[in-house]
Amino acid sequence: MIFTEAIKVLLLSAIAFVVALFVTPLWYRFLKKHNFGKQLREEKDTPVFYELHKKKTGTPTAGGVIIWGTVLGLAILFGVMSRFFDGPWTYLNFINRAETYLPLAALFIAAILGLIDDWVGVLKMGGASGGGLKIRYKSIIYIALAAVGAWWFYFRLGWDVIQIPFLGNFTIGAWYIPIFIFIIFASAFSANETDGLDGLLGGVSLFAFVALAVVAFVLHRYDLAAFGGAMIGALLAFLWYNIYPAKFFMGDTGSMSLGITIGAIAMLTNTAALLPFFVLILVIESASVIIQIVSKKFRGKKVFRSAPIHHHFEALGWPESQITMRFWIISAMSCALGLVIFFLSR
Repeated sequence: MIFTEAIKVLLLSAIAFVVALFVTPLWYRFLKKHNFGKQLREEKDTPVFYELHKKKTGTPTAGGVIIWGTVLGLAILFGVMSRFFDGPWTYLNFINRAETYLPLAALFIAAILGLIDDWVGVLKMGGASGGGLKIRYKSIIYIALAAVGAWWFYFRLGWDVIQIPFLGNFTIGAWYIPIFIFIIFASAFSANETDGLDGLLGGVSLFAFVALAVVAFVLHRYDLAAFGGAMIGALLAFLWYNIYPAKFFMGDTGSMSLGITIGAIAMLTNTAALLPFFVLILVIESASVIIQIVSKKFRGKKVFRSAPIHHHFEALGWPESQITMRFWIISAMSCALGLVIFFLSR
């Protein structure tokens, strides 16, 4: 049983990788043909960032479609085929009401909203410098999605327990709702802030999904682990083209869907307390933004040359690829530590 489920996870990872690798050139040509290029924030608003990244203006964005499009496409294909035909389709199907309905729905809804934001940004609409929705409007979207998920978990599924490693389960009642909302919001916000260097968010998310897939598998939630496997394969194919120098950017359709989905899986596996280990870089990135904003507001000066912190290191002269690789290493080590804590606490 365990062996066949492990093969399923690995097989879905391989299939997702091959499919995404095949689809990528087609999507890239579509983006180029329709001039779906990234517009940078105006120089007067972010002079350091603009100087570092002005050469990237016009680079195709919304590459995240490759990730979520591949995973959702495979879910629909195998789900429909297994319903009408016997054979390998049933084995590869990972649609499961109890395990993958919510993360699949979260992935799709967040991806579509992110895609709309990318489109608004390309058209230089939306009110934000350089186009796209302002952060307060994005925050409203994040909170709205998180609130729907919190309602589903608390009222429909009856979940009100948070597990703390080595301490056990704690029933928190209605406090589960604001905690759920915070975790989903923080995951989405942090992912959006991390998506600023070629391959950075893709690599960090890859390690996070590996860790969460392992957790799901150990908890015998095999379809959820298979979903994670499909995400891993699609992310690997995306990174094939997104590592420095990137042929295209992930865009909000990628960052928003990845962040919210990571948060949703953490809640499904009741490992929210381990999420800071699985997404340590995301925590650091969002913390640097908050510190920068608070410092500028109350002290009148910046802590970092530019925020999020990866731009600070760029401004110090670190090569972009070096920053990305070092952040990947930190992420891999942090995820490994999180898994060690997970296994020891069992």
